[in-house]
Amino acid sequence: MQLIPVIDLKGGCVVHARRGERDAYRPIHTPLAATSAPQDVVAGLLALAPFRTLYVADLDAIAGTGGHGEVVAALGKAFPQLDLWVDAGEATAAQVRARVACGRGTGVVGTESLPDAAAAVEVLAEPGVILSLDHDAAGPRGPAVIHEDARLWPGRVIVMTLARVGSGEGPDLDALARTAARAARAGRQPSLYAAGGVRGPEDLVRLAAAGAAGVLVATALHDGRIGPDAARRWA
Repeated sequence: MQLIPVIDLKGGCVVHARRGERDAYRPIHTPLAATSAPQDVVAGLLALAPFRTLYVADLDAIAGTGGHGEVVAALGKAFPQLDLWVDAGEATAAQVRARVACGRGTGVVGTESLPDAAAAVEVLAEPGVILSLDHDAAGPRGPAVIHEDARLWPGRVIVMTLARVGSGEGPDLDALARTAARAARAGRQPSLYAAGGVRGPEDLVRLAAAGAAGVLVATALHDGRIGPDAARRWA
């Protein structure tokens, strides 16, 4: 299982995400970096462990209020060893292809950004795309058919429980198990990545035992609950 650090970008800086309440997100304060500037925070994460992948949530792009394309491009140049997974609210095949063509990472398509099932089917057929099955406290977000029909899923799927992001409540193991079971019934075996609620190393062990290919983490890295030893073990 791979530990994947997350940065959430809003207004040009890295913010502290909590429970999907994006209007309340504020610039991050972390012992890993002197500022909330994206390159400073990523450098601090890499000083903690030699991570191979970085998940970037461009919250302004997701909200349709701007974007951080140049920031992502600069991160790619500054840290060429990182495989960047970028959720920028992209919902079309053309957008996903354009990201790959300009070298700005791999597109993550979140169900919350998909307008309808037809758009979802088209974009998820793109080679290499990553699907994020987004859930909040009210349930699945986006077209129901994408959550329900595992035959439409690409080879990598993130089980994103937004209500647990930054909460420290523990990962949503039930959601991970339901997603794995749905894939199995459809004769599929995508790599599943958990996101939201990780508290510390014990949760990483539980997720690995549950069959997760990886886990997205932010808060527990910054507050020290996942320290250098555990981070290096799973990086």
